[in-house]
Amino acid sequence: MTRRTEWPGSADDSGAGPGPEFAAGQEFDDGQAAGSDHESDVSHRPAVRAGRGRSTASGAGFGEGAGRRSRSRSRDGGSPSSSRAEKREPLDPVEQARNICLRLLTGTPRTRKQLADALRKREIPDEAAEEVLSRFEDVGLIDDAAFAGAWVESRHHGRGLARRALVRELRTKGVDSAVIDEAVGQLDSEQEEETARELVARKLRSTRGLERDKRLRRLAGMLARKGYGEGMALRVVRRALEEEGEDTEGLDEPF
Repeated sequence: MTRRTEWPGSADDSGAGPGPEFAAGQEFDDGQAAGSDHESDVSHRPAVRAGRGRSTASGAGFGEGAGRRSRSRSRDGGSPSSSRAEKREPLDPVEQARNICLRLLTGTPRTRKQLADALRKREIPDEAAEEVLSRFEDVGLIDDAAFAGAWVESRHHGRGLARRALVRELRTKGVDSAVIDEAVGQLDSEQEEETARELVARKLRSTRGLERDKRLRRLAGMLARKGYGEGMALRVVRRALEEEGEDTEGLDEPF
């Protein structure tokens, strides 16, 4: 039942229609009021629901529903860029060989054989490998002579290796024999023997207290492992023992 509030100037007073106050919404039923909390609540709820998949008049989606449709379209069709990535053609063998060699040469020089072995291991065709390796030699990225010279310098002064050991190492790296001979030729016999004496001097202290023959075998064995010949090793060790006052009589025999 509607309760009616009588206002001055209403239809009951003059028989005329509702006055300005009614037009402004000042007459209302018990269950529905203009500007009431009920209207406020209703006006807010659709805004929340709109974010769950409703579309605008133009059909553009927004909210969670639109996100699902967008993801669905992405899964069904995919973007052009992703399709191109999936269909990317494999690199040309020459390009693959070039990339492999450049990566291996970064930070350390390598011989042609080392690079050729790496390309073969990665199943690069021989023709493509040969093309890239020859090109790298032409521009100086592969230089076995420079590699051998640097190797001899580093391994002799850093590790005390003799010419024989250096030749053995360079052969395993595929360096040509003529190139090896030229590289190790920078070491003469006097320099090699001087390095051998330095090695023995550093090791001599750790052998003190041992029998003479045992000291001899230990020191001479160390030189032999570094590529020094038997005659030079014996001569250097005998001199070192004599300087310590050791009796070297009979040490002329091969050890």
